[in-house]
Amino acid sequence: MDPDVEQACHELLLRLSGRLPDNLVWRFRDWLGEGAMSTLARVLPKTLLKHRVDLDQEEYGLLVAGLVPHGADRHQVSSTLGVDAPLESGYTFTASTPNWVNSVDSVAAVIDATLRRRPDVGEVREAWRQERGAGPEGAKRVLLVTAAAGLPRLTGELQRLLRVLGDEAPCVEVLPTRFDPPAYHREALANSRFVCAGAADSGRQLVSA
Repeated sequence: MDPDVEQACHELLLRLSGRLPDNLVWRFRDWLGEGAMSTLARVLPKTLLKHRVDLDQEEYGLLVAGLVPHGADRHQVSSTLGVDAPLESGYTFTASTPNWVNSVDSVAAVIDATLRRRPDVGEVREAWRQERGAGPEGAKRVLLVTAAAGLPRLTGELQRLLRVLGDEAPCVEVLPTRFDPPAYHREALANSRFVCAGAADSGRQLVSA
C-alpha cells in the first residue's frame, strides 16, 4: 500500500475518535490494518453521511487522499465536507482506574508485556473515558501509544488483543511521533497515566513531565 495513502487513512480515523461510535471506529481501523482498502473506501463515506459527521477542510483532504484512490464514491466524499468546525467531544477523561477494575489490572499487565521495549513503539499511556455527566460505572479504557512505523498494523494488533481480553469495541489510539493531536486526544493525554515505554525514541513524550 502507498504509505502516503495509509498515513492519510490512519490520521483520518484518529480524527474520528469520539465522533463515530466505537464499534464502527475499531472496525474501520481493523480493515485498514488488514489492507482492506476497497471495503473501507466503500463504507466509510456513507457511514459519515449516515451519522451526520461533517469533516473540516483538512479532514476532507485526508479522506480524498486516502480513499478516492481505492474507489470511494466521489459524490459521497464531497458531501462529507461541512462548514462548521467539529463539535466539542461529549466525553471526559481521567487517569484513575475505576473501582470495578481488579486491584491487579490484568489488561494493563498484558499491554505492558506486549509493548515494553518493543521496536518502533514510544510511550504507552491509558485513560478512562466517560460521557459527560455520566457515572464512573460506564468508563471505557482508551489506550494511547506513540509509534514510529506500522501504525495501522499495530492498531489492529492491539485491538485484537483487547478484544480477546473482553473489550468488544476497543479504543486504541496509535499516534505518530510527530502529530498535533485533536482535542479528543489532547484531553485524553492530559488525563492519562503512564503504562510502559517501547524501545523507540518517540521524539517527545506524550505528556510533558
